[in-house]
Amino acid sequence: MVRATNLGFPRVGVVRALKRLTEAYWAGAIDTDELQQGARDLRAANWRLQAAMGLDHIPSNDFSFYDHVLDATVLFGAVPDRFVPSGGAVDLDAYFALARGTENAPAMEMTKWFDTNYHYLVAELAADQSFRLAGDKPIAEFREALALGIKTRPVLVGPVTYLCLSKLTGGTHGMTPLGLLDRLLPAYQALLTQLADAGADWVQLDEPCLTLDLDEHTRAAYRRAYETLAATTVAPQLLVATYFGGLRDNREIALSLPIAALHVDLARAPQELEPLLASAPPELTLSLGVVDGRNVWRTDLDRARDTLQRVVARRGADRVMVASSCSLLHVPLDLDTETDIDPEVRTWLAFAKQKLREIVVLAKAARGEDEEALFAESRAALEARARSSRVRDVGVRARLAAITPDMESRLPYAERAGRQATKLALPRLPTTTIGSFPQTRDVRKLRAAYRRGKVDREAYERSIEVEIERAIRWQEEIGIDVLVHGEFERSDMVEYFAERLDGYVLTQHGWVQSYGTRYVKPPILYGDVARRAPMTVRWAAYAQSLTRKPVKGMLTGPVTMLHWSFVRDDQPDGVTARQLALAIRDEAVDLEAAGLRVVQIDEPAFREGLPLGDADRKGYLEWAVQAFRLASSGVRPETQIHTHMCYSEFNNIIEAVAALDADVLSIETARSRMELLDAFERFRYPNAIGPGVYDIHSPRVPSRSEILTLLEKAIHVLRPDQVWVNPDCGLKTRRWDEVEPALALMVDVAREVRSRAA
Repeated sequence: MVRATNLGFPRVGVVRALKRLTEAYWAGAIDTDELQQGARDLRAANWRLQAAMGLDHIPSNDFSFYDHVLDATVLFGAVPDRFVPSGGAVDLDAYFALARGTENAPAMEMTKWFDTNYHYLVAELAADQSFRLAGDKPIAEFREALALGIKTRPVLVGPVTYLCLSKLTGGTHGMTPLGLLDRLLPAYQALLTQLADAGADWVQLDEPCLTLDLDEHTRAAYRRAYETLAATTVAPQLLVATYFGGLRDNREIALSLPIAALHVDLARAPQELEPLLASAPPELTLSLGVVDGRNVWRTDLDRARDTLQRVVARRGADRVMVASSCSLLHVPLDLDTETDIDPEVRTWLAFAKQKLREIVVLAKAARGEDEEALFAESRAALEARARSSRVRDVGVRARLAAITPDMESRLPYAERAGRQATKLALPRLPTTTIGSFPQTRDVRKLRAAYRRGKVDREAYERSIEVEIERAIRWQEEIGIDVLVHGEFERSDMVEYFAERLDGYVLTQHGWVQSYGTRYVKPPILYGDVARRAPMTVRWAAYAQSLTRKPVKGMLTGPVTMLHWSFVRDDQPDGVTARQLALAIRDEAVDLEAAGLRVVQIDEPAFREGLPLGDADRKGYLEWAVQAFRLASSGVRPETQIHTHMCYSEFNNIIEAVAALDADVLSIETARSRMELLDAFERFRYPNAIGPGVYDIHSPRVPSRSEILTLLEKAIHVLRPDQVWVNPDCGLKTRRWDEVEPALALMVDVAREVRSRAA
């Protein structure tokens, strides 16, 4: 029969239980046993929920204390020696050290999981790397569920994707991580055998790299990998899961793999279905991702049912699974917890729990067990959303139509730079930060009390002014050149603006994991975007009034506002981005009018939105660049525009980054030890760059020599007159006792290097 399945479930738990547990452990408030028991409780709740809802295949090993790719690195014994001696055991403290670093060991590099805002830890592999089955996490969690009476489908990162997302360290002589495949596969075989011995009927191997543009070498690696795994004497049936796009040129290789089932993302790539039906082997089960695991809109159940019925008619019910398009890790847990959300918009939404319900309902419908009332409910919600007067704004549409090319351009950089140098009078190697300062418990409590009406506006604003003044005075004291106001009034860099723009609604508990214990609440962008009033001017102008040094106005760019929201799916993203750009443009102009000489328009998600296939990238980069330039080109040439990007590979988008034409670009480079600058050197990037000289995603304070080494590397690659000195990213997640010594060191090192060149 048609089976209802799920590729993965949110780890967070109700009210971010996993975050609270983990951070309590880090703080020493609970011990290892308490942390592990809390994790078992979370896993049990997730499994029981999915079983109660009627899923036929329930995932296990989708839980992680930090990151599932890191889990694979530990599982297969590929931990760098700086954390644990070769062959040594990895306990919880060592596990967390890999992600967060220690006093003597910098954390592993972190980057984005394909085109999501989820960050994974990049495996560091040597050319002579050995692998072994060094742990039993997937087996233990399978048995844990089995003890509850629930037989699960363990989820693993597939071997080819794992290696493709890894990096080689040391002398590699042109070798790539895929050269280690034959060493890795025996560890996978041993794991599959142990899972089969434990009673697992199915194992899910996630291979999202099959949605990328692959060369023949990588395609051959897929053949070799799965032929080897298929030869495992005792093993469960294998489901290879692809997602975040279509298979395109990899369809033939995917369909030729000796596997029992193949999952395809029909939310992102509905065009994949017909070619798959035409060429899939008759014995292959197709897992169809008809419920969108990346967005929060309700599924069109009628359309999905028609699709499933068509597939069942051609392949038979026993060869069809119904699933989410990808793991539900990327959406909030449960819409039922949202008691204050706009009631009209609420009817249009489905979070992870509601998406499970859709999957089960669709599987039943494909079996001829229609629950027509639910289909009618879905139909009514979709029709109401389509005709809602709140979705379209005539004024916004008219303003879009009036955009002209000159609104997206400024004077040439060389001319602007001269005017800005005269106006700002900054030293060589100017120092700054990315924008935010630590969000202390007191600041968070103040914002929460103000939202609940327990603190009046006057008292709230005075308290924020006190925080801003303290931050300005401290920055002046240590000698930072371009200051920031600290963003104490902001809970999140996207949510803050979304709350002040038409076309958005916010959630109370819509948390989604970004990395580790860092969770975000992406706002929901449902309609045309317009700015009601200035959003940041009050605080930025106050900060500038306290000092003669320049203060940066801090804005979130249109592309990041788009990608870090649950964006509407009823118009092209490029149109939505330009609406956002007009709102940010108005804010930048108002900041300039209020006396701000520097405005930062952050775009950390610029590369994140890059389509996975080369054929789609040109169009994306065109509208993304246009949106940024529209947002940034309303100010005078004398006003310096900064932008920030983090955890991005720039090699294949360096021309687009240059086309943004920001005066200063700050980027994350500390964890990669300045490797990311290679693209800027080869391209001869003309504008100013601030390569991060210390990693803010780790609690460790860098040493003076570390900062000095990184800054000297930057100056060796770039022209000294184009280098700015700054951290990797904003500092809101850190503590003041970490930030104060680190920034003081950063400024002191910049002075030292500056004095040498004097």
